Amino acid sequence: MATNDPAPVILIDDDADLLKATRQTLELAGFAVSAFSMAREALAGLDAGFAGVVVSDIRMPEIDGLQLYDHIVEVDPDIPVILVTGHGDIAMAVKAIKDGAY
Repeated sequence: MATNDPAPVILIDDDADLLKATRQTLELAGFAVSAFSMAREALAGLDAGFAGVVVSDIRMPEIDGLQLYDHIVEVDPDIPVILVTGHGDIAMAVKAIKDGAY
């Protein structure tokens, strides 16, 4: 990635309105965003050496954010993952941080 290339972000959220708003905010800040409503879709295009960051909601159908994090670590443990939620609890936050998520 050249220094002038926008930093890539993979964004995952099952809330369509929040996904659209977050994507727009990140793009206006200069990031290259690939947005997905399902974790499975995002994982399909993710490979080792991805030079960006993954930002994901935690509570989603099928594969939740914590399960997604585990899959990403299997692909490449050096990919930074930021997990966000509007419905968190202390135990969930502690587990995510202990596992290495941000």
